[in-house]
Amino acid sequence: MVNVSQNDVIDRILSNNHRTISKVITQIESENDNNHSLHSKLYPYTKDSLRIGITGPPGAGKSTLTDKLVDRYLKNNKSVGVVAVDPSSPFTGGALLGDRVRMNNYLWNEDVFIRSMGSQGNLGGLNRKAQEAGDVLAASGKDIIIYETVGVGQGEHEISNAADITLVVLVPESGDDVQLMKAGLVEIADIFVVNKSDRDGSERLAQSIHNVLHVFKNKYDQEPPVYKTTASAETGIDDLFQGIDAFINNSIKEGYFEDKRIARYRNRVHGLVQEKLTSDFWTQKKIKKLESIIDEIEVKGSSPYDTVKEILKKSNG
Repeated sequence: MVNVSQNDVIDRILSNNHRTISKVITQIESENDNNHSLHSKLYPYTKDSLRIGITGPPGAGKSTLTDKLVDRYLKNNKSVGVVAVDPSSPFTGGALLGDRVRMNNYLWNEDVFIRSMGSQGNLGGLNRKAQEAGDVLAASGKDIIIYETVGVGQGEHEISNAADITLVVLVPESGDDVQLMKAGLVEIADIFVVNKSDRDGSERLAQSIHNVLHVFKNKYDQEPPVYKTTASAETGIDDLFQGIDAFINNSIKEGYFEDKRIARYRNRVHGLVQEKLTSDFWTQKKIKKLESIIDEIEVKGSSPYDTVKEILKKSNG
C-alpha cells in the first residue's frame, strides 16, 4: 500500500476497514516480507475470535452449510470472517474457483468478510497463508473465523490444528466406515455433519459413523456428535448451530479448549521453523548446484537413498 505507514494499516485493520483487509491478505498471498512485521503487531488482537474449521469431500455442501452458519451468527449479533480455501492452479498457485456467487449476499455487510484463497498444494486444504488471513480477520474484530477447506486428504490434519472446533461434512455417497477410518476423519472431527440428509442412505451413513465412534474416539477420548442437515433447505441448521455452541462451552469447562489453542500455537511455531530452515538452506545457488549434481549422477539402477546420499555429499563438498 503506497504512501501508507504500517501503523496506519494496523489502525485501518483494527477499525474493520475491508478495503485494507483485502489488500493485506493479497500481500500475504504474495509472500511480502513486510507481512511478518505487520503480523507481529496485529497478533495481540487476534486471540478473542472463535475459529471453526469446516472440511469434507468435494460436493458435500460445505459452502452452503457455511453460508447458513454465517446467517445464524449474524442473527446472534456476531461478526464473521470466512477464509474459503479452494484448489490451487498448478501454474499460478491461485484459487481456481475464486469468490463464490453466494458471497454476494454479504457484499455490503460490514459484519462479514469472505475471501477465497488457493490451497497452495496442501491436501488438507489449509496452509500458513490461510491461517494468517484468519489472523487479520480476527484482528479486525470478527467474532467468528470460519475456515472452509477444499476437502480431506489422507492423514492431513491442518484444519484440525488451526481451528478451535472442526466440523467434518459428509454426504450419503461418502462411503462406509472403513473409508472413514482410513481418511482419519474420526481423529480430526469434533462434530460430524451428514449433509444432504434428504437423500437415500443418509440414515445408514449416520449409523455407520456412530458404529465407528463407539470404537474409535477422538484424541480427547470423546465421541463426537453426529448431526443430520440439508443445508439447502435449512433443515437441521439450528440444531447444528446449538451443537457447536454446546461443544465450545463444554470444551472450555473441561479444559480442552485452552489445550487445543496451546497445541495450535506450538504447531504453527514448528511449521514456521521448518519453513524458515528449508528456505534458508535452499538458496538459489544451492538449487542450481543440486540440479547440476543430479545431471552428473547416473541414477539408473541406484536407489533414491543412494542418490540422495551422493547429492548431499557433493553439495557439502
